[in-house]
Amino acid sequence: MTDSPLEVLCRQLPRTGIRAALFDFDGTLSLLRRNWQDVMIPMMVEELSKTPQAEPREQLGGFVEEYVMRLNGKQTIYQMIRLAEEIQLRGGSPRAPLEYKEVYHDLLWQAVGKRVGAVASGEIPAEEMTVPGSLPLLERLRDAGIALYMASGTDLHYVQREAQLLGVTEFFGEHIYGALDDFKQFSKAQTIRSLVEEQGFSGGELIGFGDGFVEIEELAKVGGLAIGVASNEDTRRGVNQWKRERLIKAGADVIVADYRNLDDLCRAVGIPDQASC
Repeated sequence: MTDSPLEVLCRQLPRTGIRAALFDFDGTLSLLRRNWQDVMIPMMVEELSKTPQAEPREQLGGFVEEYVMRLNGKQTIYQMIRLAEEIQLRGGSPRAPLEYKEVYHDLLWQAVGKRVGAVASGEIPAEEMTVPGSLPLLERLRDAGIALYMASGTDLHYVQREAQLLGVTEFFGEHIYGALDDFKQFSKAQTIRSLVEEQGFSGGELIGFGDGFVEIEELAKVGGLAIGVASNEDTRRGVNQWKRERLIKAGADVIVADYRNLDDLCRAVGIPDQASC
């Protein structure tokens, strides 16, 4: 097996007539926020351990990991809403979910801010903070006349700034969407429905790339072609098996580690090669 394996799970490939591509951001294109779960999960375990009816920390760790990763892809506030609910269930008095979100962002920024600063200063090349092959993939899709959209569960202002820093904004233009303070005004499901109902793309004309359960599940619901990105965010090589298993359960049609094997991926799903664009 190569460092960048391609696992095709759907027999009805390749497809023809792909007209729009939807991308998640963190873990799918960007690695600036890698290991965010290593910040969120301990923070939540700490909060739950303070409650009157708290389970042992080890038990809480597994429980929190399950719901955090099941909600991966939704706006961060939903994970904090779940935290508040679990605190209340254990006899505690939770703060507002938005307060927990602010605590989490402050903790996460201790690592993310250093990476952002290092890329901005040129100390670290932007390419090192992307999933390998991201820019060539975006170029191939654009050259094939496929409209590109981005939808992230991270707050929109962070996504816009970090996409600019990594040099991917030009591919998406105004079609970059992220979490809003009024969280009910945005979701990946809403974005996908908009592509179908307002932009006029059929499910069969959509392809989506994501490393989270939510975007893959929502793409599968409308008949879109779902590419599960089981990226290893630490080494930038090989498949993250935990992600792979979750993405398959969510309904992924194809699993990739990254986009190094671009020609094979495009051939498998039906994206025209450069010579025929």
